[in-house]
Amino acid sequence: MPRLSPIDPAQATGKAKEILDGPLKGKHLNIFKGMANSPHVLDMYLKMNQALSGISLSAKEVEAVQLAASNVAGCDYCQAAHTAIGKGHGLTDEQALGARRGRVEGDARMDALVRFTRAVTETRGGVRDEDLEAFRKAGFDDRTVVEVVGLVALATLTNVFNNVHRPDIDFPAVPAV
Repeated sequence: MPRLSPIDPAQATGKAKEILDGPLKGKHLNIFKGMANSPHVLDMYLKMNQALSGISLSAKEVEAVQLAASNVAGCDYCQAAHTAIGKGHGLTDEQALGARRGRVEGDARMDALVRFTRAVTETRGGVRDEDLEAFRKAGFDDRTVVEVVGLVALATLTNVFNNVHRPDIDFPAVPAV
């Protein structure tokens, strides 16, 4: 049961209405209806998401990062959302579950990405030299290090928000890990 009152898009006013009828038209997910209680935070989320849309990681890799970070944060909503979205970008069920568990078997690059994401999330950026070295050995560079940090920042916003709000989940349930 949600702990914040969702904003009904049909009853929204001001900036909330502008966002819900504009960039989120037809995408009235429960996270957005809850976040619309502060249109400024909802707008910040959209701008962060847009700013990260042009990074070097593939959409599939982005979803693996989101799943790894969301699992560490214990956000059921985001784990369900990014599993569904990830499947649309080519993540297999096994990869999605592996990303949530922190280990992707059979794909060294994806495994390194997920492991590094978990390290960044769990340590709040205080990763060990070995974590950074393993990530680089898997073919990642400084750009992708920074991109993972940006994605973890976005995930932190949505994970913390959803853990406070507890919206009803709009996506298929995912298995426990």
